[in-house]
Amino acid sequence: GSGSMVRGDACPPSKRTIYIGLASYRDYQCRYTLESAFLRAEHPERIRVGVVDQIVVGEDDRCNEPIEPCDKNPNQALCKYKDQVDVYTMDAPLSVGPVFARHIGYRMYRGEYYATQSDAHVSFTTNWDSDIILQLEATHNEMAVLSTYLTDVQGSIDEKTGTSLRHTRPIMCNTYYEGGAQGMHLRHGSQPERHPKIHGTPQLQPWWAAGYSFSRGHFLVNVPYDYLQPMIFQGEEMSIGIRGFTVGYDFYAPERSVCFHHYAVGANAEKRNKVKHFWENTDRYKGTGKKAMARLLGIVHMNPETPEDYWDHTEIERYGLGGVRTPEQFYNYFGIDVVNKKTEGHLCNFVDDEARMHKEWAPLLRKDGMGIDYSTVKFHWIDPDPNGKHFK
Repeated sequence: GSGSMVRGDACPPSKRTIYIGLASYRDYQCRYTLESAFLRAEHPERIRVGVVDQIVVGEDDRCNEPIEPCDKNPNQALCKYKDQVDVYTMDAPLSVGPVFARHIGYRMYRGEYYATQSDAHVSFTTNWDSDIILQLEATHNEMAVLSTYLTDVQGSIDEKTGTSLRHTRPIMCNTYYEGGAQGMHLRHGSQPERHPKIHGTPQLQPWWAAGYSFSRGHFLVNVPYDYLQPMIFQGEEMSIGIRGFTVGYDFYAPERSVCFHHYAVGANAEKRNKVKHFWENTDRYKGTGKKAMARLLGIVHMNPETPEDYWDHTEIERYGLGGVRTPEQFYNYFGIDVVNKKTEGHLCNFVDDEARMHKEWAPLLRKDGMGIDYSTVKFHWIDPDPNGKHFK
């Protein structure tokens, strides 16, 4: 036969299903995101959405409630495709942040061929579904995950045609330590957005981003969100990214953006700034975040200074590490010092400017397409310009 039945290669790309997972917190734009996902898809019939809708009933718009009544405007996505949208409604005061909400969202996955997640306030481009599948398949990597911090929607989409006006794309390579109530942890900074250095395929990068991810569906099963991380915001991306790396997944920046984010800036500032956030519940769940962060960091071996018995080891085999690579390999490659809490700077020089990460490591893809084989990689990033004289 053609290809592997296990992977579903025989299924033509136009018939391959896509699961969209959205976690929304009291967000009036959630239903507009769904409208855009369905109406701009080339094959809306193959999309299924799982929404975790954290709202105050009677006060906030429901994510699956059509913007206008269906008898008045039956062509709305939420009328035509309502049977393809599953919603788990949660009382907003019970929300403990995006990690738990997305944990529930992952549990709503039902075996679709591909899986994607984004924030609940994005706009998609015309034929986004076919475009992103084409990009993922161009990697020839079963373990590829396309992920990025999305570009702002303003000036990005032609309103008449729905096509992208951008020729640049963001890439995930800028990360640093920060302190806070929950202790020292890594966080992503703003990411460079430039013309891609690699053409015809997405470009390898070290990190994963929660705001946009597209992969085979098994990524959700193999690297599930941990339900024991309440009140975590900064840190979820490190956790999923490093755990994903150990399971054998590889992260890539899409060559072309297929959706754009409504940030609270410019013309959108006033409306987006009115949207509430889960941390309005901070006092209700005081103290839980600190313990959660210790577990998050402990799982990925990022807090050697914390006694093992301080953090909760419940279901560690399910929400822990894979057996393909180690977190220590990741820290060594990308210049992360977990003892002194420092990162080697200018990693974007290796990842983006010179695209060396892609040029040197993409050819190490295993012959069966099951991820990049790091067993021969001897590499340790050291900042070539610690005083910032030559590079930005």
